[in-house]
Amino acid sequence: MWQKLTSTESGRGLLMVGPPFLYALILMAFPLIAIFLFSFWTQDFMNLDMTFTLNNYREIIEKPIYGALLQRSLMVSGAVTVVTVLLAFPVAYFISFHVRPDRKSLWLFLITIPFWTSYLIRVFLWKVILGYNGVINTGLLNIGLIDEPLTFILYNVNAVIITLAHAFAPFAILPIFVALEKIDRSLLEASQDLGESKFMTFIRITLPLAMPGVVGAVLIVFIPTIGDYVTPELMGGAGGKLIANMIQTQFLALNNAPLGAALAIVAMLCVTAISLVFVLLNRRWLKGRS
Repeated sequence: MWQKLTSTESGRGLLMVGPPFLYALILMAFPLIAIFLFSFWTQDFMNLDMTFTLNNYREIIEKPIYGALLQRSLMVSGAVTVVTVLLAFPVAYFISFHVRPDRKSLWLFLITIPFWTSYLIRVFLWKVILGYNGVINTGLLNIGLIDEPLTFILYNVNAVIITLAHAFAPFAILPIFVALEKIDRSLLEASQDLGESKFMTFIRITLPLAMPGVVGAVLIVFIPTIGDYVTPELMGGAGGKLIANMIQTQFLALNNAPLGAALAIVAMLCVTAISLVFVLLNRRWLKGRS
């Protein structure tokens, strides 16, 4: 058996792919299966009843708070994605088209500097910046633009969006930069030689060719922000809680893991559906332009 596997190219490829696949299966598939099974059970404090039931999903449908939290989470994740990608694209474009080739690696290195510090430290730094007596309010008060500190920039959804957009900015810049680097510059020169302006060249050539990177950036930012509970917990206050905070509460505070698992399944299904719709619409848009 071993000789058959090592004697053929497909067999050697299977031996190389097999261990990572099993590793990913154990670390990813099994936890998801466990969460899926938990969502059909019930729990009374420490007693877990494994009888199949749909009561958890029924409770999610019947209680408006879960739908409201899920809707707010999707809106916040969508806003974070839009803000992050819109701010990341000019940065990636500048590095790709206006930075000397021998200095692009330095710029990419500088983009990764925020990852040198802990995520929690970055969140707390934003609390210092956006706080009632923080950097922004103190600066605006000193120059006389405001008479009293602004209260709408911390402990609400705005603070969550700002912090998450900063945290996920490198994840959006890098895939867009890779897509821009793959664009053949001769296509842009040919477009301008045929009379197109720089703006129309960007709209008709650069942007469509960069869309794979944009789509990757959107998915990389949108999907994980749904499950982020640290930033809403520290920056959102009472009005900035998201579905991930409710899942955490069900698991750790209320000892109701089945309901928390059901909420996680519903959130994953919503994210999957939205992501697939976005990808399909993007493919249709690209086919329409081709």
